[in-house]
Amino acid sequence: MNSAIRTLAALAALLILMTLSGVFYVVQETEQVIITQFGKPVGNPITTAGLKMKAPFIQQANRIEKRVLPWDGPSAEMPTRDKLYIVVDAFGRWQISDSLQFYLRLRDERSALSRLNDILGSEMRNTIARHDLVEVVRTTKGRKPALDESLGTAVPILNLPPIQLGRVALEKEVFEAAKVKLAEFGIDLLDIRFKRINYNPAVAGKIYDRMISERSQIAERFRSEGAGEAAKIIGSKERDLRMIESEAYRESQKLMGKGDAEASAIYAAAYNESPHAREFYGFLRALETYKTSFAKETTLVLTTESPLLRFLKGSPLPSADAAAAAPPPAQPTTPARPSATPAPAPPASVPVPPSTTSIPVER
Repeated sequence: MNSAIRTLAALAALLILMTLSGVFYVVQETEQVIITQFGKPVGNPITTAGLKMKAPFIQQANRIEKRVLPWDGPSAEMPTRDKLYIVVDAFGRWQISDSLQFYLRLRDERSALSRLNDILGSEMRNTIARHDLVEVVRTTKGRKPALDESLGTAVPILNLPPIQLGRVALEKEVFEAAKVKLAEFGIDLLDIRFKRINYNPAVAGKIYDRMISERSQIAERFRSEGAGEAAKIIGSKERDLRMIESEAYRESQKLMGKGDAEASAIYAAAYNESPHAREFYGFLRALETYKTSFAKETTLVLTTESPLLRFLKGSPLPSADAAAAAPPPAQPTTPARPSATPAPAPPASVPVPPSTTSIPVER
């Protein structure tokens, strides 16, 4: 009897516990709940967190995510307006804004992701088919091409064709078109972006070859411009070098002339100090004249009274008194060219010049 009472008490406690567990449920901060009775929604969605109650056994709590959810669509091949096939990979963010409508139309997130793939993929395909490839690749219309700042003047790297919209505008176009369609399912589309854009593998090789050819042309243009700049710099360097050398030569000649003038003044002051100094100066000048005037196998015709012949004959130098009385020796000058008209014969009263001596000179 006692064991039967204990069994009934345990069953009653279990029944009460099951009833209470079916009555109470907890709503988290990151979710919202829709109560359904026999599969049909009852009342408004519960969006506030806390401990809630429902009818046991006949009502069920359906939990729906309230946070921002990711969408990473599959890669899809699609053509552009200029008949180029590309593979586009996109991603986006979405959120359940109307949980009741979402539950009635889609039930769960798996069905929602499938519908997102259909709608977003279709809108991307339609948008890209209406624009050229350059519109998909380039970012925005106002973006300027990269510049080479290492040169003296900024030179564009590429001569890019103009665009009308750009990739950002195309993403916005897809977003606005898909947002309206997804709102019917209680989904709020927050953003969509192109993650990757690749060429079709069948034509990628030819496209890369064309890109290499274009870059080679650009590199060749830069090489030619660099060679021109190098030639300009070398020409400027040669001009500056000649200018510097000419300026230095002019200054050196001025300094040499000034030095020669000062040396001549010093020599003149030194040789005019005494008759012996003047005589020694005449002797040195005669030696210099011998050195500069006589060449190999030269024949000189001199009078016996010529000063040059005096040194060649080895005659003694005059005394100091005679040297003082004698005028200083004349500087050797270049003989004047003979006149075409013969000089008149000397008169009979003019004494005959002394005899001449022919002296062969060998150096």
